[in-house]
Amino acid sequence: MRYQCRAGGITLRLSERDVCSKYVSPALFSSGWDLHSQIREEVTLTAGRIIVRGQMTTRGGKKRADYVLYLKPNIPLAVIEVKDESHSASHGMQQALEYAQMLDVPFAFSTNGNTFVLHDRTGGSIVEKEFPPSEFPSPKELWLKYREWKNLDTVDPAVVEQDYFDDGSDRSPRYYQSLAINRAVERVSQGDDRLLLVMATGTGKTYTAFQIIWRLWRSGKKKRILFLADRNILVDQAKTNDFKPFGGAMTKITNRNVDKSYEIYLSLYQAITGSEIDANIYKLFSPTFFDLIIVDECHRGSATEDSRWREVLQYFASATQIGLTATPKETKTVSNSEYFGEPIYTYSLRQGIEDGFLAPYKVVRYDLDRDMLGYRPTRDTTDRFGNEVNDRIYRQKDFDRSLVLTERTKLVAKKVTEFLQATDPYSKTIVFCEDQEHAERMRRELININHALVRENHRYVMRITGEDEAGKAELDNFIDPRSRYPVIATTSKLLSTGVDAKTCKLIVLDQTIESMTEFKQTIGRGTRIDEQFDKLFFTIMDFRSATELFADINFDGDPVQIYEPTIEDPALPPEDEQTTEFPDTSPLAGDAVGAEKRLKYYLDDVQVDVLSKREQYLSHDGKLITESLVEYTKKTITQDYRTLRDFLTRWTEADKKQAVIDELANTGVSLDALRSEVPNGKSYSAFDLLCHVAYGEPAMTRRERADRLRGRGYFAKYQQPARTVLEALLDKYANEEFDPIENARVLQLKPFDEIGTPVEIVKNVFGGRSGYEIAVRELQDELYRREA
Repeated sequence: MRYQCRAGGITLRLSERDVCSKYVSPALFSSGWDLHSQIREEVTLTAGRIIVRGQMTTRGGKKRADYVLYLKPNIPLAVIEVKDESHSASHGMQQALEYAQMLDVPFAFSTNGNTFVLHDRTGGSIVEKEFPPSEFPSPKELWLKYREWKNLDTVDPAVVEQDYFDDGSDRSPRYYQSLAINRAVERVSQGDDRLLLVMATGTGKTYTAFQIIWRLWRSGKKKRILFLADRNILVDQAKTNDFKPFGGAMTKITNRNVDKSYEIYLSLYQAITGSEIDANIYKLFSPTFFDLIIVDECHRGSATEDSRWREVLQYFASATQIGLTATPKETKTVSNSEYFGEPIYTYSLRQGIEDGFLAPYKVVRYDLDRDMLGYRPTRDTTDRFGNEVNDRIYRQKDFDRSLVLTERTKLVAKKVTEFLQATDPYSKTIVFCEDQEHAERMRRELININHALVRENHRYVMRITGEDEAGKAELDNFIDPRSRYPVIATTSKLLSTGVDAKTCKLIVLDQTIESMTEFKQTIGRGTRIDEQFDKLFFTIMDFRSATELFADINFDGDPVQIYEPTIEDPALPPEDEQTTEFPDTSPLAGDAVGAEKRLKYYLDDVQVDVLSKREQYLSHDGKLITESLVEYTKKTITQDYRTLRDFLTRWTEADKKQAVIDELANTGVSLDALRSEVPNGKSYSAFDLLCHVAYGEPAMTRRERADRLRGRGYFAKYQQPARTVLEALLDKYANEEFDPIENARVLQLKPFDEIGTPVEIVKNVFGGRSGYEIAVRELQDELYRREA
């Protein structure tokens, strides 16, 4: 890029970073901004959306701000976007405003080095103005206007200016975590005492809670804090990991003992409440003992008006109370917002996937014939135990609740195994079942069908449920990325919330899920990313039509709507959440339980088959592609290229054909998946496959295209050894698509190495790089040329 030097009229070629260092940074230093604590350059805000192609992934572009200005680390005030002198000073303003909105700051600056333009969102009469570098505002000026904008003029500055915890490592909050932390601290400093934060599973709610507590505690605003959760693993993970810096000031309430000498308390609500009055040990604390209570996963027990959690919250009513959840729930009788108020910040699953912080997913849905068509027993049908099966039509919701079809369980286990064998047999997998007994039967079938892998290690498949001590003992190993075993966990409810299984690549739904809250929590077990262990996306295998909930308007972050039944409607909400296991009174082999106590019939001889299978993917806008991939591809291509001529023009003009494929991949079109849907699709060139799907053109295989080109005598115009090189490239194309033609590294392989090194071939055979690229480009043009 070219910039005009300020002295002497000499034109210099400077990079954008040179402009920043020569002109922008000096302007900031002159205005009193501190290099070490208040200025950050090239700030990466997002990780770049993960794009899935078959089993391969790539990253989309990251969002990166040229400068972010801070009052102090993690308390941002302004964004600066820098452009070269060939652009106007305001050219980067729209980009700066986008980043300012992401960071929740009121000041966006754009500059070309000569002058600055400020967009001020604090509400003054002048929204945008241009000024010279010498007039850049100081930190104090912007902080005073920021405080006025956020209504912080009357609050204690020691609270909102309190430092974040910093252990000296490179770890710092992501942009949305800082936003949630800062907004919570600001609202508490203003006197708000009921707050709700909604953050998708896997986005760091516990770390966010820790920083909120740390800043309020260190500032002296809140001296005694209670962190509540309903799962022991949630409390232990917090105590061992994110909350560890509290050290000796922190304790976990156990064995129903109370020691009032600590400042930070972590507890299960079960540990401080009970069915008897004397079991409510939270009352051993005075009602004013705690200044702050954080309720993790507050969509669960605390949302109900008459729940025991609500008793605890109401007892400590004088404390500031903050609810954390990935899935706020709103029904007639259960409400987060009624108690905590509307969320002060929401970071949704869709936004997390778009930013590249959460794993995208594809859905493999199986419709089983008995599920879709139903099953009715013939007269006098008896089950495995000799009990006569009630004569009625059993449908999907009945299976594994009131009627067990052994062949159905075997079929599910078979399809799960086929998927793992086709991808990676050691991919961490959670199979969600109807209840604990179903989880045990599923474990048995998976063991039988994976007997070779089980012989390697008996922990290949484990049931991990609330009543199974041996299984629960393996939970830490299951969620540990470094531990290979267990690989497959069968469960019902235990793993549906709070368990941080970063490397889980397969979620199997063989459980009826009607609650949006439960569905979000269950899907959340797969949304975490672990690049070190190659976990960048996950698959949902659905045997119960649960993924139809993706179509619900409430799926992405919004609360489930309040249920307003009419006279004809049932009294209970249709998605009444199951919060307990189904009673496990069904006998296993050898049990002798009377038929009058049995909840289930067991039939071993009813055949079950797959009626249909569909694979679904996320589109570029984060929505699930519900039509077939063929239909979606046609719609997507023809939206951008209305006619075949338009597409041919783009294909011909592209220096590298892979660029066209990458463009389509960014819109959700997976070439690998498309080939699996189109008959003989794996043999077609990408060009033929796309033209066939989008415009109905007859398709040729790569081999047919290569043979047609040879038949036209195309290579006759080339002398040896150029002809040998190009003919070899065509052979590579026939077998491997156009990538070898476009990637010069192919010249390192046989048979090219017999002609010379890549440098020698390019220089001696084609007269240099440009000559080689022209020959390759002409080869591709001729390869895709349409017959007259």
